[in-house]
Amino acid sequence: MKKRIHACYIGRVQGVGFRFTAEAMAVDLGLGGWVKNMPGGQVELVCEGKEEDLHKILDKVDGQFSGYIRQKNVNWMPATGEFSGFEIRFF
Repeated sequence: MKKRIHACYIGRVQGVGFRFTAEAMAVDLGLGGWVKNMPGGQVELVCEGKEEDLHKILDKVDGQFSGYIRQKNVNWMPATGEFSGFEIRFF
């Protein structure tokens, strides 16, 4: 069963390769969605896929950027099926 996550990462998460790394991880896991920097310094991540793969990307991002993430908010919801791939979005 597919699900969707909407995660917001707070800390020193811009300018450290967060978006490009998250994109590579999502593509590797076959997830759809996007990642983007937010004007306030946060990074927003939206992914859809199998629940186990969504847990994997959250764990991978946490492991890779643990020294930069001060806070993470994750909301789980049903998948919408709107994504055909994964992309980096800009403001």
